Amino acid sequence: MKVSNDMKTFMPLKNQTIMKKLILVRHGESEWNKMNLFTGWTDVDLTPYGMCEAYMAGRLLKEEGYHPTMCYTSYLKRAVKTLNQILDAMDMDYLPVEKSWRLNEKSYGALQGANKAETLKKYGEEKLMQWRRSYDVQPPALDIDDKRNPRKDPRYDSVSDAELPATEALCDTIARLMPYYEGTILPAFQQHDEVMVVAHGNSLRGIVKTLKGISDADIVGFNIPTAVPYIFEFDDQMNLKNDFYLGNQEEIKKKIEGVKNQAKKK
Repeated sequence: MKVSNDMKTFMPLKNQTIMKKLILVRHGESEWNKMNLFTGWTDVDLTPYGMCEAYMAGRLLKEEGYHPTMCYTSYLKRAVKTLNQILDAMDMDYLPVEKSWRLNEKSYGALQGANKAETLKKYGEEKLMQWRRSYDVQPPALDIDDKRNPRKDPRYDSVSDAELPATEALCDTIARLMPYYEGTILPAFQQHDEVMVVAHGNSLRGIVKTLKGISDADIVGFNIPTAVPYIFEFDDQMNLKNDFYLGNQEEIKKKIEGVKNQAKKK
C-alpha cells in the first residue's frame, strides 16, 4: 500500500497480473438519508450535498487515473444522478450506461418513509437491526393496494408480479441481483477492463458479500458509505486480488460509522 501525502488516498501497488477493475459507488446523500428515513424503492432525489459528494467521487477517480468504459445503475434517480455527476466530473459523459431495476435498493416494505430513530424507539434495537442489516429477516410487507407498491409504478410494467418485491431481506435482494451481475455485468469484462456500478447500500452489499465470501452473520456489520469509490481488482481470470475504498481513509471510516449509527440520529 502506498499513501499519497498530498491527497491521503489509498494507492494500490502496481501489479502486472491485475487486469480488470470493478468500481462500486453507492449514491450520494439523498433527501431521505438526510431526514433519516427508510427509503428502499421510494424514488427520492439527491441533496445538494449528495450531488457534491458524487461530483467529488468522479474527480477523485479521474485524478487517480481510472477509466471505466461501461457503466451500470438502477432505476432510481438518486443512483442515476450520482452516476451522471461522476461521469461529468471525469469528462466521460459519453460512456454507455445500462439501467436495471435489479440494481435497486433493498425494498424496506411498509417501513419506507418511516423515521429510523422513531422505529428504534418503537420496536427496539434488535428488531431494527434485523430489518436494516440482517441477511434473512424481512421488514413488514407493503399491501398490494398501498400506493408505495412498485406494481403501481409504470417503470416496472415489464416486471412480473412474482419478481416485484413488497418487502425484502438482503437474501432476497441478492437473489434478484446476482443473476443480473453474473449474466450481464460480469460478461462485460470480456470487452471492458474497467466497469463501474453505481447503486445502493444494500444492492452493493449483496455484490460485495458474494465477491468476498462474507458470511451471513458478518454481513450484518458491513456498511457502505455514500459516494466513496470502492475498487475491486481482478486478474485476467477474474480472481479477486484486492479491494479498497479510494480516498482519505480516516474520513471514510467516519462516513461508515455514520451509516452504522443512522438509527440513533434524531
